[in-house]
Formats: sequence, structure tokens, C-alpha cells
Amino acid sequence: MTQSDAQHEQHPRSIKSFVLRQGHMTPAQQRAIDENWPRFGLDFQHAPVDLNAAFGREAPKILEIGFGMGTATAEIAKRLPEKDFLAIDVHGPGVGNLCKLMAEQDIANIRVMRHDAVEVVETMLPDACLSGIHIFFPDPWHKKRHHKRRLIQAPFVAKLLPKLKSGGYIHLATDWEEYAVQMLEVLSSFPELQNTAEAYAPTPAYRPETKFEARGKRLGHGVWDLVFEKR
Repeated sequence: MTQSDAQHEQHPRSIKSFVLRQGHMTPAQQRAIDENWPRFGLDFQHAPVDLNAAFGREAPKILEIGFGMGTATAEIAKRLPEKDFLAIDVHGPGVGNLCKLMAEQDIANIRVMRHDAVEVVETMLPDACLSGIHIFFPDPWHKKRHHKRRLIQAPFVAKLLPKLKSGGYIHLATDWEEYAVQMLEVLSSFPELQNTAEAYAPTPAYRPETKFEARGKRLGHGVWDLVFEKR
């Protein structure tokens, strides 16, 4: 363990899954939250949550951290109706847009949280409750002096792993090659995780192209998926 990792473990609140940015909530997005939160929303609580009760059924549970505007999340949920998705983000416009998409498209297998995902993982998720974890295109923090702010680092992955069932998976994606290398190094450092590919994985059929991915391709960036399974 490096000194940096030790500092993160001693001060777990220094890990954040988000950076607050100003975003304009449209009337339609706010209305979608107001009208649909009782059905689709899940409020933060300082106690473990019964995910089967929250979704009203027993099914594999997938955690998605940082869903942006929710378009890809809604599409994945439609492609995988046999699974339930706990989608967490802090940005109001995205939360509102995802609630709007769910209402318009009658998507019932997503529950939305507007909270720091790190605190949700630490406080609300029982061990071995997840069959999968999706983190797509997290902020790459391009400048080297900001790399410490990246979400995918060993201390955070160490918090996630107990929540994942044996045989469950972590699926990451980025359009920033240097961050992809870091992701590969971080996940490969955990003996309880096994890479499903030699290095980077083919994009699974359930993951649609996101606006970030399309933007990256326009800029000439590659896109890298990583899929690791828990032994």
C-alpha cells in the first residue's frame, strides 16, 4: 500500500464520486422528479437498504455510478429487463432527465438516487448484494496534479468489492487512454478480481454508445472497456 492509499483509508471521506457543477434544471426535469420520485426515487438513509423491497422483486442488482443524463442507463435497463439498476448521480438535470425517460418509456427496473455514491456504498449497501457495477466515463481529471481526484483508485475499489457477489462483475469504460491504463492497473492489483479479457474487453452488447463516447470518437480518442469478475 502506498502512502497515498493509506491516507485515503484513514480519511475515507476524501473520496468523492462527484464534483458539484452548476446545471440548469428545466421545468420538465423538475416536474419529472416531483411527479415520479415516489415511484422511481430512493432517498438516502443511514442504514442498510433492502434492494429487493425497493424494486418489489428478487432479481440481480446492478449499481451504476454517475449516469450523466441517464440516456444510456435507460437503454441498458430496457436491454436487460431481467436485472434491476440502482443509478446514482448528484446532478439535478440528469436525475430529472432519467426520471422523465423512465416515465415516458415505462421503465420499471431502475431506482434513482441523488447522493454521493461513496456514502451510499459505505452506508446503505449490504455486503454481497450486487451482481454488477457499472461506471462509465467518469471524469478523467486530465491534469496530472488532479489525478488524485479520480474515482477509480484502489481505496474506492476496496469499498466496492465487499458489496459484489462472487461471480459478479465490475464494468468500467473511458475514452481517455491514460485513465484506461490506470483503471487496468487498479483492478489488476486486486487478487479477488479476474480480468475477462487479456487487457481491455470488447464492448458488451448491453452498453450503448454514450454522448461522451461519441464526443471522444469525434476528437479522435479511442474507447476502452474493462470487465473484471469477482472470484
